[in-house]
Amino acid sequence: MAQMKNKAVFYCQNCGFESTKWMGQCPGCREWNTFVEEVVKASSPKSTGRGAAMGSAAPAVLADIKIQEEARLSTQIGELDRVLGGGIVQGSLTLVGGDPGIGKSTLLLQTCWKLAEKGHKVLYISGEESQVQIKMRADRIGSFAEGMLLLCETNLGSIREVIRREMPKVVIIDSIQTMYNEEVSAAPGSVSQVRESTGVLLQLAKGMNISVFIVGHVTKEGTVAGPRVLEHMVDTVLYFEGDRHASYRILRGVKNRFGSTNEIGVFEMGQEGLTEVHNPSEYMLEGRPEGASGSVVACAMEGTRPLLLEIQALVCHSNFGIPRRQATGTDLNRVNLLMAVLEKRCGVQLSGCDAYVNIAGGMKVQEPAMDLAIVLAALSSFKNRGISPRLAAFGEVGLSGEVRSVSMASQRVAEACKLGFDTCILPAVCMKGLQGDGSMKLIGVRTIQDAVNALL
Repeated sequence: MAQMKNKAVFYCQNCGFESTKWMGQCPGCREWNTFVEEVVKASSPKSTGRGAAMGSAAPAVLADIKIQEEARLSTQIGELDRVLGGGIVQGSLTLVGGDPGIGKSTLLLQTCWKLAEKGHKVLYISGEESQVQIKMRADRIGSFAEGMLLLCETNLGSIREVIRREMPKVVIIDSIQTMYNEEVSAAPGSVSQVRESTGVLLQLAKGMNISVFIVGHVTKEGTVAGPRVLEHMVDTVLYFEGDRHASYRILRGVKNRFGSTNEIGVFEMGQEGLTEVHNPSEYMLEGRPEGASGSVVACAMEGTRPLLLEIQALVCHSNFGIPRRQATGTDLNRVNLLMAVLEKRCGVQLSGCDAYVNIAGGMKVQEPAMDLAIVLAALSSFKNRGISPRLAAFGEVGLSGEVRSVSMASQRVAEACKLGFDTCILPAVCMKGLQGDGSMKLIGVRTIQDAVNALL
């Protein structure tokens, strides 16, 4: 029988696209000069074990399978537990991604601190920092209990033996791009190494019922570096967002097999680490100018959490042949569409005006419920007339100028009422089922012209 030969495969370092030959431009992410060659060892068909497994495999009756409640471990950090769906599920594999310096290692180190205080054994494995560097960062957080173990190692074989010997409750891998599997000939951080290393950690997590957190570097587009299959292998994917020069951080869950997705947790970075922001709406509205034109408060939904945000707009006559449009925190194409609807349906001449739209605080929101607030803010700036600082608005705007319904209207109104707002403009179809307590005036509108008439 002929011996199987190793073959060379080309991977895109940006998105993980696989090809049998080198290409200048990646068909997956359209980036140039990102392909690298890696040698893949050919394995014998007997090594997969499929022949033995096929004889013993048997299907199960779906009706006979009993569901048990997952055992969750609280991190004692409310915002993190919220994003995880109530706590850490035993035997789960969680991927944490984010820009360099955003606070991923700090958040996980604080999680280890809380778990060790409760008597749980935690193993923190670092492939980027020395023990002294981690100790200096840990001293700023607090005094750690004896249950906190630290290992600086990149060899996955050695890490596997330490995990089996110590049997910790939670394992932190910082980061997956530094791990090295001797069975793979590629360099650390390559597509093959990241994929195979994650596979080994997945087997450890499921086989030994250990919760594993892995830190992943991100590309310039904001996605986790390495193959896309990495996000499919793990149970939960968390992204740490925010500007490194700003004090707040947002932890967003984009995948969660044990809870809802798109949940967010808000933190504030300080000298002693990350602190929770229990009322993000109040935090985002701090320093808002009252009575200024072009400022409207909108209510967005992040998962199951209502969040009040300030929508700012600046509309002025352009000195250029083609007016300039710019959006920060929302989709520019959506802003251009809303400007066209406002000009067509309300007769406001915006074709010769520059328009700038900003979501204060650095939040990035793509929800259509922001449409009505963007329209009102642009019109307020164009007319140079201020809107009441105690007014909130939300609703989706269609091309015909109609204001369409949005989900969870009662939660949005309740959040605005809790922060002292006395007026809310919302779609008329969302008025059904809303029972106000008399402290807030609800104005239902069917078109943007109705909203304009109610305000101006």
